[in-house]
Amino acid sequence: MTKLVLTLHVLAAIVAIGPVTVAASMFPATARRAASAPDGEAIARARILHRICRVYAQIAVTVPVFGFATASLMHVLGSPWLITSIALTAAAAGVLGLLVLPRQHAVLTALTEATAGSRIDSATTARLAMLTGVFNLLWATVTVLMIIRPGSTTGA
Repeated sequence: MTKLVLTLHVLAAIVAIGPVTVAASMFPATARRAASAPDGEAIARARILHRICRVYAQIAVTVPVFGFATASLMHVLGSPWLITSIALTAAAAGVLGLLVLPRQHAVLTALTEATAGSRIDSATTARLAMLTGVFNLLWATVTVLMIIRPGSTTGA
C-alpha cells in the first residue's frame, strides 16, 4: 500500500506541479510581449498560461494529500525533514495562491482593458517573475528534501 500511495504522490507532483512551474515562469515574458505589441493572440497566450496555473494549482492539492498519506504509512510524520517540507509546501502554496495568481489576473485585466492608464510596465512583470522564481525555488527545495532526506533507506 505504501508503494502505491508514494507512487501516486510522486505522479501527482510531476503532473500537477510541473505545469504550474512552467506556465507561471512563461507568463511574465508572455505578458511583456502582449503589452508591447497588444494583439488578440498575444493576450490569448497569456490567458492560457494563467488558466493552466489556476487549474493545475487546484489539482496540486492532491500532492500534499498523498504526501500525508505516504508519511503516515511510513511512520515519519514527526520527522524534521518532513515538517520542513510541509512548511515549505505551505509557503509555496501561499506564494502561488496569494501572490502569483492574483498578480497574473491583474496583468491580464490590464492587458484587456482599453484605457491607457491600465497598461502594465516592466516593473510589474519583473516583480511577478521574481515571485514566480520564489515559488519555483520553494518547490525545488521540497523536491531535494524528498530525495535526500535524513534517515533515507535507499542507501543513496
